[in-house]
Amino acid sequence: MAGFKKKARQQRRTIVFIDESGLSTRPTRARTWALRGQPPILQETFNWKSLSIIGGLALWQFYFQIHPGSIKSLQVIEFLRHLQRHIPRKILVVWDGAPIHRSVLVRDYIHSTRGRIQVERFPAYAPELNPVEYMWGHLKTHEIANLIATKAWELSFEATAALRRMRRRKCIIAACYTQAQLWP
Repeated sequence: MAGFKKKARQQRRTIVFIDESGLSTRPTRARTWALRGQPPILQETFNWKSLSIIGGLALWQFYFQIHPGSIKSLQVIEFLRHLQRHIPRKILVVWDGAPIHRSVLVRDYIHSTRGRIQVERFPAYAPELNPVEYMWGHLKTHEIANLIATKAWELSFEATAALRRMRRRKCIIAACYTQAQLWP
């Protein structure tokens, strides 16, 4: 970790941690409060509509996009373009070794940026090092836990609202870095 931080500082790059996650209309159940003798009941529709989120965490900023279905190479490229529009400096992307990150399309796009985007990979089987993983955990277990959405657009609406709330709360972003042990 220290190696790519030093490299980013020397080259004046903004470090962006990137990860993807999935959401489903089936609720993530979490403990909740209820009156004594009246347990809460979640009535789900047993739909399995799914959305995918790609997100990037750059020090105090959180960027995200939601897509129907799964994230593919074109969505990764679209997200990298989104980051370039919002981050004026050179970017050092740190992500896992997922096949979509190693695809020919993504590799060619990164090469076409002429050094504006560089890539580092996390060690294999080390999701605990990525602070974005903790953002997804907070989203699913706190922000949209017990959410009953019958349609994908409802899930997208609620997830977008929750992610925007999380983006404004700097203490959540700081906690994600602390959990990933990137800050002492």
